[in-house]
Amino acid sequence: MRILAENHVHLLDPSELMRPEPTFADKNPSKFRDYSVDTTDPLKERVRQTYRQMHLNQTVDFVKSRRNRWLKFDTIKMTVREALEKLNDLVDESDPDLDLPNIIHAFQAAERARAEFPEHDWLHLTALIHDLGKIMAFYDEPQWAVVGDTFAVGCRWGDSIVYRE
Repeated sequence: MRILAENHVHLLDPSELMRPEPTFADKNPSKFRDYSVDTTDPLKERVRQTYRQMHLNQTVDFVKSRRNRWLKFDTIKMTVREALEKLNDLVDESDPDLDLPNIIHAFQAAERARAEFPEHDWLHLTALIHDLGKIMAFYDEPQWAVVGDTFAVGCRWGDSIVYRE
């Protein structure tokens, strides 16, 4: 058996290339999460329309119907890795700061958690998988139903709700 002691294969972490996404490398941190209205900006308009659909359609009845559908756990069976890989094909339409496949965001979040909290390995995993529910978009759920910020339905919204008007 031959051992390749000097010719190691170096695997690149693809999220290294996207930290931060080149478009935002020099962006002032206070300029992130900008939900201002600009109908001439396609990204901002995509985000606004996603939230508009979310606010119009996420009702108590809708949530009940989704619980009835998804809590049967009979739609798809896959490993966590397979679910993460599906995120290669999803760009979150509610995110004003990232226009890349969501798997990049998953690794960015996990790596940031690892860098800031190296002693909390559970947090690294949590950060990696925090958006896995978005794969429901591949199984007939509209993106507005699985992306974006969460809020209670059936009651008055708080002031922190994005595009609440």
